[in-house]
Amino acid sequence: MSSATTRTSAGARSLSRVSAHGTGPWRDLRLVGWQVYYEQRGFWRNRRRAIASFAFPLMFLLIFGALQQGRHLTSSGHSVAYINFYVPGMIAYAVLVIGFSNTAMAIALLRAEGVLKRVRATPMPWPLYLAGIVLSTMVTIAVACVLLLVVGAALYKAQIHSPAIPGLLVTVALATICFTSLGIAVSRLIQKPDSGMPVLMLVTLPLTFISNVFFPLEGKGFVVQLGKLFPLRPLAEGIQPAFTQAHGAGFSGHDLTTLAIWSAVGCWLMVRTMRKISAEE
Repeated sequence: MSSATTRTSAGARSLSRVSAHGTGPWRDLRLVGWQVYYEQRGFWRNRRRAIASFAFPLMFLLIFGALQQGRHLTSSGHSVAYINFYVPGMIAYAVLVIGFSNTAMAIALLRAEGVLKRVRATPMPWPLYLAGIVLSTMVTIAVACVLLLVVGAALYKAQIHSPAIPGLLVTVALATICFTSLGIAVSRLIQKPDSGMPVLMLVTLPLTFISNVFFPLEGKGFVVQLGKLFPLRPLAEGIQPAFTQAHGAGFSGHDLTTLAIWSAVGCWLMVRTMRKISAEE
């Protein structure tokens, strides 16, 4: 029996006890809390998945930070250390990997193993089940962000401006909702979990190169404009004020608006996807 199946069986028993001892909003909160707990436990028990989620963003930060150590770039007429560009980029990349790719693969695996079908037999409604997945992803991304910030500051002297932390938190939280919902929606296109990651890489890898993640993009070329249509670039640029602007709360209205639009689209597609999966099973 797989870890996902075992986790779902244990979760179903706990959820049944919660349902039997509560009603209303309090019951819903407890159901979501249990779902977050079991999602987190399943994530950290899967060592390959956990290591892959943190290894690539951290590896890229270490490599690019070492190569560009001491160098500066010009942003809005000001000289900015390269590391203060790379840390936001790697945070954006971590959100993409954990929120989009990992979620898509996890949901595809749960569907293939029939776990989603068994969830329908539990007291957990679909909206609360999805809320538990999104909140669990937020927890994982928060850990990744702290790790990247600590490494960037300790090894390469990245600087984050404390007044801009609210903007950083709101941007990352909204992006997590955006990419997690899109990951759940895309999971329906993955017919075989074994072949899912190469397909996802064909989407995510080119996206990172046109989204101001690995190196700064300027000008009005087609590739630059194309990157602005997708949510990864608004995420990377929406985080940068926390590292490059000494004043302000770190909110980037245009980037937050773009992420909000993509989040709405992602949530709509996510609900449709889960309804179709439920109907198929």
